[in-house]
Amino acid sequence: MILNYITWNVDPIIFKAGAMRVGWYGLLLASGFFLAYLVFQKIAKNEKVDLNLIDKFAFLTVIWTIVGLRLGHCLFYQWDYFQNHILEIFIPFVETENGWEFTGFEGLASHGGTLAIILFVLYFSRKRKMNILWLLDRLSIAIPLAAAFVRCGNLMNSEIVGTFTTQPWGFIFVRLHETEPRHPSQLYEALVYFSLFAYQMWYYFKYSKGHIPAGRSVGTLLVVIFTARFFIEFIKEVQVSFENNMVLDMGQWLSIPFIILGGLCLFYSFAKKTYPKAVKNN
Repeated sequence: MILNYITWNVDPIIFKAGAMRVGWYGLLLASGFFLAYLVFQKIAKNEKVDLNLIDKFAFLTVIWTIVGLRLGHCLFYQWDYFQNHILEIFIPFVETENGWEFTGFEGLASHGGTLAIILFVLYFSRKRKMNILWLLDRLSIAIPLAAAFVRCGNLMNSEIVGTFTTQPWGFIFVRLHETEPRHPSQLYEALVYFSLFAYQMWYYFKYSKGHIPAGRSVGTLLVVIFTARFFIEFIKEVQVSFENNMVLDMGQWLSIPFIILGGLCLFYSFAKKTYPKAVKNN
């Protein structure tokens, strides 16, 4: 039998308990963060960095990331709505005909999360006298794993879908009431992120033996992730209506500064070839 398409009809909700809904997206998001933390912790152990400091940093990074993901969506994609519903930015409930229902935060933007991480690392490294590129490089090894899990969550939600396709791996998203296959753009991104995670792990543990030139891993992450995002956007449906009139969609415009920043990090890495320690010498 020749595969012509894949019928996708997964229920995004695992179970309900009163107003509480536990969905695949939330589970995968939490799992991705936890696994990324384990990777980051392993790196810290490998370099004999204080684990109490690392645990505090990891916990606060998750908080900042979630805030950045949420604010990024609200500011970049739906500000016309949220400017008049400020509280809904921070409240994970929606009002339905049956009352208030817990949904988690529906609407997260990766560009906002990335910016939040960079800003927090700037703050934390200054306060704790740590090297900012050491932190960013080590985080960049773990982050693609969490990002891949998020995109798998998008697939389980039947959201952020691709354009229509005749390719045999196209997905018919039944829950969107569609009958024609679309590109599984969520999977395309997830595969890029899983591959990048595998490469970063290999580079750190096998190739460089834990000695990363400053800016190498973070530069690689920014260039790979946001270049992939830029091109995949061409076969992805727009998320909000105002993007229909744009030459490039919002995701592409927001990706360009991160690609440039990544390129600058790589240039610095190859030009300087410095190998900073985690904590600066007093």
